[in-house]
Amino acid sequence: MKIYTKTGDKGQTSLFGGKRVSKAHTRVDAYGNIDELNAYLGLLRDLISNESHRATLLKIQNELFIIGSHLATPPEQKTLKSGKIRLKIEPIELRHISFLENEIDQLDQNLPKMTHFILPGGHVAVSTCHVARNICRRSERSCVKLAQFSEVEETILTYLNRLSDYLFVLARKLAFELQIEEIKWNV
Repeated sequence: MKIYTKTGDKGQTSLFGGKRVSKAHTRVDAYGNIDELNAYLGLLRDLISNESHRATLLKIQNELFIIGSHLATPPEQKTLKSGKIRLKIEPIELRHISFLENEIDQLDQNLPKMTHFILPGGHVAVSTCHVARNICRRSERSCVKLAQFSEVEETILTYLNRLSDYLFVLARKLAFELQIEEIKWNV
């Protein structure tokens, strides 16, 4: 199988189900941002040695593929005319969000209390985590934009909101574990 198909050479791509749309379509932007976030989480995973953090990031990467699959499928393409389900990938559920919340609580337990805003930086892993957090926020915004004219599962929006919180706390935890002093923003 060749990696190039030449079907996108004129700025069009296919969604799941076959519908052709512009590569600038809001839906393509939404799942493209998720893909970019996933790549940054892979980079972050490569930069850290803590196996627990690495395992959590791998779990999240798999869940981002679920999100991307759902975003790449227009609502009218999720079931066939016969009523059979076309997209056979489980949706993001409350249990996925609860997992992130539990991870946030565990990571935050022994961290110093926040008294200031924190500037990103101090170590390449910490900075990469903050970049991923910002891409997550952009992904969330693009999904909210898509939801203004098409159905987007509410759990996807909640998951992305919680994931950005997780990445913020993980950045703090990484700085703590690496004994990097957080840079406080002082006005």
